[in-house]
Amino acid sequence: MKFELKTENENFKKTFSQFFGMVFSLTLIIILFDVALKLGIISRNHKIEYNCRLLTVDKSKSHFKKLSRLSKLKSKQQIWEYCREVIK
Repeated sequence: MKFELKTENENFKKTFSQFFGMVFSLTLIIILFDVALKLGIISRNHKIEYNCRLLTVDKSKSHFKKLSRLSKLKSKQQIWEYCREVIK
């Protein structure tokens, strides 16, 4: 008959590896979330710059609406001033 005992060393290694696996997963999730947020900000800024350039060429109502939605500005004067700052 064979008799085996589990030692505390094996149990410690298992919990230690589980802990580092959880920390690694959490870190990876945080990094990916941060990258996704920054890509969203870059995309929004690119859309604003593109629509400001379109507005300088073609002063249509649709460009004002798009810029109003993106920049949260309501009046045309504020949008014009904002676009002047963006295009500089």
